[in-house]
Amino acid sequence: MLFSCKNDMEKIRSLDVTDTVPDMTATGIEMLYSERGMVHIRLTGAKMVRKTIENEPIIEFPEGFQVSFYDTSLTVTSRISGDYGISFEKKKLMEARHNVVVENMETGEKLFTEQLFWDQNKEKIYTEKFVRITRGEEVITADVLICDQEFTTMEFRNPKGPIEFEEDRTP
Repeated sequence: MLFSCKNDMEKIRSLDVTDTVPDMTATGIEMLYSERGMVHIRLTGAKMVRKTIENEPIIEFPEGFQVSFYDTSLTVTSRISGDYGISFEKKKLMEARHNVVVENMETGEKLFTEQLFWDQNKEKIYTEKFVRITRGEEVITADVLICDQEFTTMEFRNPKGPIEFEEDRTP
């Protein structure tokens, strides 16, 4: 007995099949980024998932992450952590969500928010979520934050609290 089957290629092509298996999953990760033998960044996370969505490679940290930035003497200068993180590799856009904390060890400042974006192309960090920044006993709150990636120039919307600024004396 012989059986034969024929597949209509147009019907097969019309099926929308999406591969949902991640390209890579890792647990208990620690990644070091170095340049010329000097460690600059240390990234840790309980779980990392690398996959492609709509031709956009992404790296996801569904169980949280922590990134530490080092100076040339291997002293931590700043740290960022969150309960969830995602990096869009082509767009060069990173997003941190839920209990996001940014610490500047040099100034003692801490930033707390629920969502924070880093646009590497524009070298900007921003959020439209409520932000609380502490500087020792001082507390500043705002509805929106836009700043450069070094956190040296900040723009707030609806700020509350003591804010120091330099007067522009250009005519």
